Amino acid sequence: MNILMNTPYTAFLLTGGNIGNRIDNLNKAKQLIEQQCGTIKTASSFYETAAWGVTNQPNFYNQALALETNIQPITLMKTLLHIETLMGRKRTIKMGPRVIDIDILLIENFICNEPILQLPHPALIFRKFALIPFAEIAPNVIHPVEKKTILQLLQACTDTLNVQKI
Repeated sequence: MNILMNTPYTAFLLTGGNIGNRIDNLNKAKQLIEQQCGTIKTASSFYETAAWGVTNQPNFYNQALALETNIQPITLMKTLLHIETLMGRKRTIKMGPRVIDIDILLIENFICNEPILQLPHPALIFRKFALIPFAEIAPNVIHPVEKKTILQLLQACTDTLNVQKI
């Protein structure tokens, strides 16, 4: 797991939430990520979409972030989970309403299949609410499994949920 050692790398994250003041929560998450994890190099616009999976809940706001960090990927994931807890995330209903959700979508060409972290995110290629903001900040990043750019994956995505820039 120490393949990245102490060399800075870029992790692409997706923040989202549908409880409380969604914009404030995304901004707070961004601030905490920068304080605890590294430097946010780029942030997408905010996007609104209907809930994916469990649909009888408020719409989500999402934002993609490009984080430069040298924290090992599993430690990064644990730190992001801690930030979710600090912000009041309660894991009661799988895919249910939440104050904040922070996912690692992709870390360069790193592939990981650990219980706490699967990279690239296994659902990324199926979800426009993740691909659209990701494509805004890094359209030419290559998915290390699919061998296509994020923009190509977005263009091929069959997800029909409406995703609106705010």
